[in-house]
Amino acid sequence: MNFLAHIYLSGNNDLIKIGNFMADGIRGKQYEHLPADIQKGILLHRAIDTYTDSHPIFREGTKRLHEKYHHYAGVIMDVFYDHFLAKNWQQYSEEKLADFVERFYQSLRDNYELLTEKTQGMMPYMIERNWLLNYQYKEGIARILFQMDQRTKNNSKMQYSINELEQYYPLFESEFTRFFEDLRAHAAEKLNSL
Repeated sequence: MNFLAHIYLSGNNDLIKIGNFMADGIRGKQYEHLPADIQKGILLHRAIDTYTDSHPIFREGTKRLHEKYHHYAGVIMDVFYDHFLAKNWQQYSEEKLADFVERFYQSLRDNYELLTEKTQGMMPYMIERNWLLNYQYKEGIARILFQMDQRTKNNSKMQYSINELEQYYPLFESEFTRFFEDLRAHAAEKLNSL
């Protein structure tokens, strides 16, 4: 899962959301100096990633992408799935997506000193371009995939995966809907055990 799903699956605790959001940049046990709730968010993130990567529905989607995008297939699927979460947000939350996103951005501003250097550097671009809200639009996803491809010096070719999103759109969306129910249950269980 990409940013939006990780934040959504963190419940209502802002620090758990922040930990879950910035966990990709934290290796091993480099988080042990952080507040307890941020640590919980990091551990939750890792549990979500492990569950997602091994789930048969998610793996079915990555198979469709693997021939062209190789080990980037999972990264692309994460972005696709954030698109479907954002697009169908009203099925998963009573709060408007715009309000949820703005509250999260505000919590990043309010807890700036707790963010990793990488997250502090990324935050202004994310907020200015409103990545999380724009996930709901295919154009927003295309922009994100293009930016991710640029970071790999165009080696990943991720920007072209928008074609597969278009080609298999109903199938990817149906798979997401089934998978996300499983993931929500798993994440809630993990969150309760932390």
